[in-house]
Amino acid sequence: MAVIGNTMPTLLEASKLYTGDGTPLPVAELLTEQNPILDDIPWFEANQTTGERLAVRTGLPSAVYRKLNAGIPASKSRYADVTESTGMLTSLGKIDKALADLSPNAADFRVRENMGHFTAMNQTFADRLFYGDTDINPEQFLGFAPRFSTADKDDAENAVQLINGGGTGTDNSSIWLIGWGKEGAYGIYPKGSKAGLVHKDYGEELVKDADGNEFPAYRDWFEWHHGIAVKDWRNIVRVANVDMSALTKDASAGADLIDLMVQAVEQINAPEAVKLAFYVPRTVRSFLRRQITNKDNVWLSMGEVAGRKAVQFDGIPVRRVDALSVNESAITFP
Repeated sequence: MAVIGNTMPTLLEASKLYTGDGTPLPVAELLTEQNPILDDIPWFEANQTTGERLAVRTGLPSAVYRKLNAGIPASKSRYADVTESTGMLTSLGKIDKALADLSPNAADFRVRENMGHFTAMNQTFADRLFYGDTDINPEQFLGFAPRFSTADKDDAENAVQLINGGGTGTDNSSIWLIGWGKEGAYGIYPKGSKAGLVHKDYGEELVKDADGNEFPAYRDWFEWHHGIAVKDWRNIVRVANVDMSALTKDASAGADLIDLMVQAVEQINAPEAVKLAFYVPRTVRSFLRRQITNKDNVWLSMGEVAGRKAVQFDGIPVRRVDALSVNESAITFP
């Protein structure tokens, strides 16, 4: 697995470009503290104010062996123009002034009290990262599940990137292996914005309670403009139909998680060109972690990634994502 260093800026690193003194934007720090996914995603300024327009290769040029004294036909790659959109995630903080003023440091108190807003924004982002559907909610951005929703090659070329976990019914989940980078998937924020992050301190204002009565409060407005661009779907794999009710810690029944994850790694087109990470629901990572102590285990270990302890599969971090549904309907495989 390649590590591409400073050419792959995280949200925290991207935000440093806009502070003037090399420190990250406070909003970026607070979001990253609570969201390990942000340790993986590289973020780039989009080439448009509403998203990223990119050319996705749909076919390769031909290459032929040439005979002496004979020419070859001209050929070229085939591309499709795709526009990836961004969405504006917002939250409005309201803290009773009297309560904040009881603290010896009202500013720090406001930050702590507003952490709930960052938690909510992180949870919403994680959910939309996988399940966002712009056909249903055009104000959002397109997540991974709608892009990888069929295993029928006649319906979608990227159907080859889906692996069948064997589950049926509606109590399934998915394991995602995502290759982050300009040759896979990457985060985008609008052209001309400060890493897509906005914090407006409105100071003291009169606000209304649930009964319509007014009281003084400190107000904070938070915005996070973001989206995901997929340059090459061949560096993303979805292991679908993982039956949650059939898992066992020793893999004696249910989906063989290790085998499925090996298949996923082998399905990545260019592992050396991207930064790989697995994303699994809480239940799956719990089972994987318990398999670490299995004497026959050679794939799983505990390590540290970006300063956080993480389960690793063949050196690839396995992130727990609570937003991943455990009630997915089974995808039909031919």
